[in-house]
Amino acid sequence: MIEILYETKDYLVVNKPAGLITEKNPYEDSLEDQVYLYLSKTIKNVFVGVVHRLDRVTSGVVLFAKKKSALKYFNAQFETKAIHKTYLAIVSGGLEATKSSLSHFLRKDQKKKISVIYTTRQSNSKPCILSYKQTKLVDGLSLLEIKPQTGRFHQIRAQLAFIGHPIFGDEKYGSTNKYSENKVCLHAWKLRFKDFETEKVVEVLSEYSSQSPWNLF
Repeated sequence: MIEILYETKDYLVVNKPAGLITEKNPYEDSLEDQVYLYLSKTIKNVFVGVVHRLDRVTSGVVLFAKKKSALKYFNAQFETKAIHKTYLAIVSGGLEATKSSLSHFLRKDQKKKISVIYTTRQSNSKPCILSYKQTKLVDGLSLLEIKPQTGRFHQIRAQLAFIGHPIFGDEKYGSTNKYSENKVCLHAWKLRFKDFETEKVVEVLSEYSSQSPWNLF
């Protein structure tokens, strides 16, 4: 059952569960499919515009447009960095600096489908920047509040692993903690943007899972 967090006649924000892909795929169910089915119950000519995406393993807020003009409007906000995302992540260990920023260079390895992080610019690499705040440390695990300033492939996962604090359950990036299949402890917690009609700031929040180890926090 799809969870609607916020909706207007022009767009809607939904809560994506971890393990589900965002965009339509002929081989499996997707969040886009679920949004289409939900809208088709009340709308004849359904338009589903995917404004942004989350990795399969990530949960949390995703924004969809109901018409092309709204999609264009939100795409422009992303291009100008007027849409702000805040993530929560559980990582191994306590961070030396409880509040800081990470600035690296990232190169996507197409064959392995992972991102490789460097401290200096490399061929085909792009800058990746995020800020974080460690809010709690419990039983050797830290809860981080993360605000990416760039939107690179697997950026948060790769950067945190690079500094020695992989996300809980993210075995692809070196975590030794077992979690659910196709899920890691990374959650898109808040999304802030300007409304399509009024341009007033809207902030939508998605509560994180009550499953262990999230229940520690």
